[in-house]
Amino acid sequence: MSHEKYMLQALKEAQKAFKKDEVPVGAVLVDNTTGNIIARSHNKTEHGLDPTAHAEIDVIRKACKKLSTKRLWNTSLYVTLEPCAMCAAAISFARIENLVIGALDEKGGAVINGVKFFENKTCHHKPRIEIGVLAEESTKLLKTFFKNKR
Repeated sequence: MSHEKYMLQALKEAQKAFKKDEVPVGAVLVDNTTGNIIARSHNKTEHGLDPTAHAEIDVIRKACKKLSTKRLWNTSLYVTLEPCAMCAAAISFARIENLVIGALDEKGGAVINGVKFFENKTCHHKPRIEIGVLAEESTKLLKTFFKNKR
């Protein structure tokens, strides 16, 4: 599987969020066997008036509903920004096999930064993690968004 191919799809989702004046984070969930995208989404917290409507949470909800399961074994999640603690917990509970991250988030991230959720002994499942895939593109989109907000 080409990480760049799927991260580009996550970036397309982030661009949708940007156009809707949402923090531009996008995510896609991929079946590791077929390479098919199971679900895709972007942040919807502002317009959905829902603090849990992060791209990762929405993708997990969509995929679980589509597949009629609460476990997403043999999948890879591509997300343009390092997940927060809430999203990291959901990734663990869903048993996602691989997590591919674009940009790191020193302030709100909880995988490489912050609480390092997957390193806690109370964590039930730790995905394989790859960081920095199309990080420049993800970072540029986020910086542009927040610059426009100032």
